[in-house]
Amino acid sequence: LKNTTDDALPNFLNSLRFGQSHVFTDVRLILGYSAVAIAAATFYIDYKYGWEDTKVLTCWAVLAYFILNSALTLWIWGIEKRTIYRGSKDDVVISLASTVNKHSPIYMLKVQHIKKTADHGTLWVKEIEAPFTKWFTADGQFVPKPFQRWLLDEIPVIGKD
Repeated sequence: LKNTTDDALPNFLNSLRFGQSHVFTDVRLILGYSAVAIAAATFYIDYKYGWEDTKVLTCWAVLAYFILNSALTLWIWGIEKRTIYRGSKDDVVISLASTVNKHSPIYMLKVQHIKKTADHGTLWVKEIEAPFTKWFTADGQFVPKPFQRWLLDEIPVIGKD
């Protein structure tokens, strides 16, 4: 339920002409694929030249792999902090982070937006929540309209043109 709801958020906000920032995804991909590339290259070199000739290189590759995966973990937990959407439209920058407690039917969304003005910006933070039953049917089908209505009612800045 959470993943489906999280996936529906960008589609809706992008339809309202918000421009989604992909920086978080890009950093994840760069760190993750770099670690995989190191592992693949190490495998190939070890396969081609054997363990005795590559053990020093393998040691460095393992260290690099560990560093990249540690950086990825720190990025996800320390920087992203459950952020599922970052985007902007005109003079508004919005960030949404979602959570669901274990065994709870309540979807929680932390909304932050900054409205830029000529000399400074105004930060607005709000935590909203609603039961999944508000936009899922009894048989588990996602219904977009109630979800979109809930977002528009709770986050006024997204509905403004």
